[in-house]
Amino acid sequence: MSNKISIRFFDDKELRWVWHNDKRYFSVVDAIGMMNWENDYTKNRNYWKYLKAKLTREKNKLVSATNQLRIKAQDGKMRLTELLDSGGSSLILSKFLSYIYIIKS
Repeated sequence: MSNKISIRFFDDKELRWVWHNDKRYFSVVDAIGMMNWENDYTKNRNYWKYLKAKLTREKNKLVSATNQLRIKAQDGKMRLTELLDSGGSSLILSKFLSYIYIIKS
């Protein structure tokens, strides 16, 4: 089955979406960049890498909810990217906000 790729912009920030098996998935790294107000892809990727390792140690279900599908990267090539469906979006948002609260407290 082919994937339909869509790009959305929120406040000039790119969020890549993919339709796959009648479900909508979005790029975790793009979502982190939007929540963090960060344009640097490398910083967003490193933040996800750190957060994913921490969640894996905690045996959090968010990491197991991610899927990898090929979507177009910044260099124009199709690369495997970690994606979450709409149900996972609430998980990542709640985890992200709780870590931000802990860091800023």
